Amino acid sequence: MDREDTIRRQDKELTDSIRYASLIQTAVLPTRDFLANILPPHFIFFQPKDIVSGDFYWATRLGKKVYVAAADCTGHGVPGAFMSIMGISFLNEIVSRKMPLKTGRILNQLREKVMKALHQKGGSKEPKDGMDIALIMLDMENRTMEFSGAFNALYLIRDEKLRVIRGDRMPIGVNAVEERSFQTHTLPVKEGDLLYIFTDGFPDQFGGPEDKKYKYGPFQKFLLSIHQEDMERQKWLLIHELLEWKGDNEQVDDILVMGIRME
Repeated sequence: MDREDTIRRQDKELTDSIRYASLIQTAVLPTRDFLANILPPHFIFFQPKDIVSGDFYWATRLGKKVYVAAADCTGHGVPGAFMSIMGISFLNEIVSRKMPLKTGRILNQLREKVMKALHQKGGSKEPKDGMDIALIMLDMENRTMEFSGAFNALYLIRDEKLRVIRGDRMPIGVNAVEERSFQTHTLPVKEGDLLYIFTDGFPDQFGGPEDKKYKYGPFQKFLLSIHQEDMERQKWLLIHELLEWKGDNEQVDDILVMGIRME
């Protein structure tokens, strides 16, 4: 066997291993049937850059409250995928204690677990591995919701207007500035409200006539332009918009957009 054949065989073995890792990652994500049982009408546009993803979505129900998250782990590919599986495991552990927690408190506990797992003590030379996340809790009975974010925001569309509820400007993981608790934003919800949580992959995609980032302003305008469509069509329109914008450019990051219509 010559050197070229050896490299080809090793490359295939590596790719096969990553594909198997993708099956494991997919297995820990919520299934379509599970989400259909616990969520109002919704869509998930999830498009990894590589075979495995550093972005993940997560959901669970505790009594009459539903928790939903969209997260972006440091990097993409294999390192990001390891972080995503760890994040899902920690969220399941935190929320499995049968007592509803404020979303801010959940993120505080998630940060503690991630820092402990990565042996982060806050030193300036430590790697800044971690995740950005948007976490919402829907209280269907009382028609309220909570939101907390680590860098990531929530978009709420109501009465033809888009409102941005911003997350805290700190990650899940070691932080360069003083560590503080994550805020919990409590909001009333009403029938017809549209909620969007997402990672930075869509706004950061390069493309268009000037080969630049899509950016958040146009992303907000596009969501406003499609929000009256049914959820499956919204997903299709987002995919089409991304492909039109990206053109022949390479996808720069994992992409995740989640939309929920309140009933």
